[in-house]
Amino acid sequence: MQTAVVPRWHEVAKSGDPAGLEDLLAEDAVFHSPVVHTPQRGRALVTMYLESAVNVFRDTGFHYVREVIGENDAVLEFVATIDGIHVNGVDMLHWNAEGRIDDFKVMIRPLKAVNLLHRMMAQMLEQFSSAKH
Repeated sequence: MQTAVVPRWHEVAKSGDPAGLEDLLAEDAVFHSPVVHTPQRGRALVTMYLESAVNVFRDTGFHYVREVIGENDAVLEFVATIDGIHVNGVDMLHWNAEGRIDDFKVMIRPLKAVNLLHRMMAQMLEQFSSAKH
């Protein structure tokens, strides 16, 4: 499965089309944000966070610079530049036997980038939340 999950994630991230998340995420997926204290549980919430992140990183030069891929796990290091601030982070993915991501953790550095992304993600999530209600 490791050969299928990571390329499918790359397609979603590159296209910005959240429709691909439906097949990629497990129903019980969990998202660990670098700026939210509690894990976000369930495909709908994880989709909202990942869709927001894809929008925040659009047109920032976001790209993966290193990947470590195992049987059911991957660590994908990325870089981007937002408002002149260099963002460096990792996406840590775990997928189940069906090849669906069931755990997605994001870690970001430096602190300036964390603070900037916290503000931008809050705005994006508020927009998504308002649009869905």
